[in-house]
Amino acid sequence: MRPFIRPVALSIVCLAASLTFLATDGALAQGKMAPAPAPAAAPPAGQMQLKQIALTQKQIDGAVAADKEMDPITSKLQPNAKPDPKVIAQLEAISKKNGFASYAEFNGVMDNIALVFGGIDPATKKYVGSEAVLKAQIAQVQADKKMSAKDKKEALDDLNAALKQPEPAVENKGNIDLVVANFDKLAPMMADNQQ
Repeated sequence: MRPFIRPVALSIVCLAASLTFLATDGALAQGKMAPAPAPAAAPPAGQMQLKQIALTQKQIDGAVAADKEMDPITSKLQPNAKPDPKVIAQLEAISKKNGFASYAEFNGVMDNIALVFGGIDPATKKYVGSEAVLKAQIAQVQADKKMSAKDKKEALDDLNAALKQPEPAVENKGNIDLVVANFDKLAPMMADNQQ
């Protein structure tokens, strides 16, 4: 994920989706989950609120292509470190190359994708809402015999905290169909952005 630039208000939505992949593959049992901020109906002071937009297939394709190019750059950055202006220039250039007016527009599209993606049940590939996904993940973590007690407690604490936060409503219902239709293309990208 790009926490050094992008608002993190919706990162728990992505986390919810990526946890299912990790738990399914057994990787969660080996790794330690980082605490995730929860979404809020009204963002705290200093935090931007998500501007919901109607997504297009062109934006989805551009986001997937841009993200693949950005990953080698962003994976080397330290969390919460001030990014180098040269890195920002690279990310801007990649965004523009892939059809976005700016890196900020790319991030807006990614946040809108994440809003929907976090509410898709990965088993059925149907939109059920992030609350249902979180409850399913809580059940998966509770049933996981391979997780250490410490990792299980941390994961359950994070998931339960996320569950207590209000679920943002998807304003553009067409985004649900579009993200669901592109689920397999988006899944690796969304999981990578949470690591």
